[in-house]
Amino acid sequence: MDSVPPEAPGDSDLLALHVAGDPDAFGELVRRHRDRLWAVALRTLGDREEAADAVQDALVSAFRAAHTFRGQSAVTTWLHRITVNACLDRVRKAASRKTSPVDDAERLDQLLEPHESAEAPAERQDLHRQLFAALATLPAEQRAALVLVDMQGYPVAEAAGILGVPTGTVKSRCARGRTRLAPLVRHLRGATGDEDPDGESHVTGRNRTPGASVPPASGPKDAGANDPAAVKGGGGRP
Repeated sequence: MDSVPPEAPGDSDLLALHVAGDPDAFGELVRRHRDRLWAVALRTLGDREEAADAVQDALVSAFRAAHTFRGQSAVTTWLHRITVNACLDRVRKAASRKTSPVDDAERLDQLLEPHESAEAPAERQDLHRQLFAALATLPAEQRAALVLVDMQGYPVAEAAGILGVPTGTVKSRCARGRTRLAPLVRHLRGATGDEDPDGESHVTGRNRTPGASVPPASGPKDAGANDPAAVKGGGGRP
């Protein structure tokens, strides 16, 4: 997320300005938050095209539903909730079609971190493929919880707000997801630098338990601003 000057209007102010008809307010709101929304969508879906479409759908929904925002949560939590729901809809639809993008080797570049190119080392490409393939085996709700908590580093309470469930539910989904993933990703920990010479796994992060969490994706948390999901908003209907 880009830095916000102290004198700049807050997120809730921008949303109110948008509702009032300001043609630039929603675009500024998108600029502030699109990177994290994109990162969450990409790691949840494992497919750049699907992630871009999910973020686009979410932003259109937020644009049109801005008048319904009542300030019961932070604007960023509201935007993340809409984005995660858009992703989960796509995960469920893909599951019903029994297809998965990670099965197509020619689309491996879609599994890379947003800042990496297709020329990234072959070993890292394979690690990404294996990680997303493992995540794809989880139920949609467990996958979303693990992406937010283990990969994005959100506090459990914030992830609960995004997902619209109690904190205990988030903890339970993460625990069940980690249990299911453990035999699939254990060998990835050493390859991602999370295992010391004595064989102890150390996964960093505010909510991560050593040896239990999903190996974090490499690189910065947020995606680049030049991504296809960097949608601009404005006054009127998009």
